[in-house]
Amino acid sequence: MPDLHGFGPALLEGTWMTLRLSLAALVFGLLFGLLGASAKVSGNRVARLCGGFYTSVVRGVPETVWVLMMYFGTVSAMNAIGAWFGNPTLSLSPFVAGTLALALCFGAYATEVFRGALLAIPKGQKEAGLALGMSNLRIFWRITLPQLWRVALPGLGNLYLIMLKDTALVSLITLEEIMRKAQTAANATKEPFTFYLLAALIYLFLTVFIMAAMHWFERRANRGFVRTEL
Repeated sequence: MPDLHGFGPALLEGTWMTLRLSLAALVFGLLFGLLGASAKVSGNRVARLCGGFYTSVVRGVPETVWVLMMYFGTVSAMNAIGAWFGNPTLSLSPFVAGTLALALCFGAYATEVFRGALLAIPKGQKEAGLALGMSNLRIFWRITLPQLWRVALPGLGNLYLIMLKDTALVSLITLEEIMRKAQTAANATKEPFTFYLLAALIYLFLTVFIMAAMHWFERRANRGFVRTEL
């Protein structure tokens, strides 16, 4: 067992921060993805253009740049808002900036996953719901959404694993997540290999846990559906 020089609790705190950051970004990213997918399959041309613009711009810029722009690019705006309310030092916290940046990127990729899932649902099912007198909202909630998750879950699981590793980028704006804690410990003890290896093992453990959870969610979502083998 390697000597952690008292940095064990700090690494656990960094792990908890990473999980909080990734889950918060996941919630907002799913919302952005649903809105983007709805726009891209909409019959409204302006909505389709907005959806296409969102996915093209966000996917075309590296996640690191989005994190830095979200944090440093809002300084002037936040200072102006703070001055209006009598608090000129108002600023966006690293956690909020990281959450918004990661959610923005996750949502752009999730848009395409949701779009493919929406197109995979037979249109006849919506027509059957309309024939039964169901409203569009009820059709979405009772027919479209359950099947949407079933089709989209594998792709969303992969995107979440990618985003979990992207949380390491938020250390650039001083958020105390796993990599930031590992870097601090490595600089203090002059043992970078030990602490970066430990950070890698923590990420690996989280990945295995999330894969197991996603497998359970997929099995639950596929209840009642016949699985065909090729």
